[in-house]
Amino acid sequence: MRIAVIDIGTNSTRLLIAEVNSLKEVKPLHTGLVTTRLGKGIGTAKLMPSAISGTVAVIEDFLKKIPDWQAEKVVIAATSAVRNAVNREDFLRAVSEKTGFEVKVLPGAEEALLSYQGALSGLRIGIDSQNTVVMDLGGGSTEFTWKALGRLHCRSVEVGAVRATEGNFTDAEIFSLLVSPLKEIRKISPVELIGVGGTVTTIAAISLSLRVYNPSLAHGFDLSAGQVEKTLSLLSSLSLEKRRCLPGLQPERADIITAGVRIVKQILLYLDLPGLKVSEADLLYGLAIREASGGL
Repeated sequence: MRIAVIDIGTNSTRLLIAEVNSLKEVKPLHTGLVTTRLGKGIGTAKLMPSAISGTVAVIEDFLKKIPDWQAEKVVIAATSAVRNAVNREDFLRAVSEKTGFEVKVLPGAEEALLSYQGALSGLRIGIDSQNTVVMDLGGGSTEFTWKALGRLHCRSVEVGAVRATEGNFTDAEIFSLLVSPLKEIRKISPVELIGVGGTVTTIAAISLSLRVYNPSLAHGFDLSAGQVEKTLSLLSSLSLEKRRCLPGLQPERADIITAGVRIVKQILLYLDLPGLKVSEADLLYGLAIREASGGL
């Protein structure tokens, strides 16, 4: 089945058009990403009118591309910035009025589960995999999913690259937000951490010195804790303008990447892991799989 998925994140709005087969394998056909920064001013818990209009315009543009690919289903989902906004109905109404589509606002636990399913599918890892943790580090929140005592545990915490940047979070503040799920995760003695989201793929791209981003090189890349530390030191030594010119780093992400890398560092340190595996397959894949399975 051919599925089109639009993900409205805190930092970017993304498009995936893909074929999903009976084994729940996802084959990307077309992708798109625009940094819309819907979560600008996230500390106010209110979506700004300019961010709303800009994001809606990108959604409209994505929807215009979908008919060319003959997708059988279209799903639009929103995450942290929208679910926590006091004026989220204004945004949902604007999308509906402009496009005729309804936006599904994902609760944190559901976002975590879909990211887990997408990542494991993309890396060809069985859903019953033990001692594997999936971390989805976004702009507004970070989700963790892992298996313990025969069932999946899904947690979402309000710390992400945009939120930590705008809130000027210290390392201690970041850790205080992460520590609750990390304590639970440490109990299973995790063997592998899979990371999804723009921060993680960007660290991989910087480590690989990719002047032009190549998803196939980032996907499955084993990112060491040393490379995370090296990237953090490099970013911290550069001005914002010089960061914008760094190979592997999208200029639009230059202002928030340092906070994102600090979050990754905290997670690896506390879980005492040597690194993580990067996955390009993420929430978008999970949403596509769910739609192809009849919404189950």
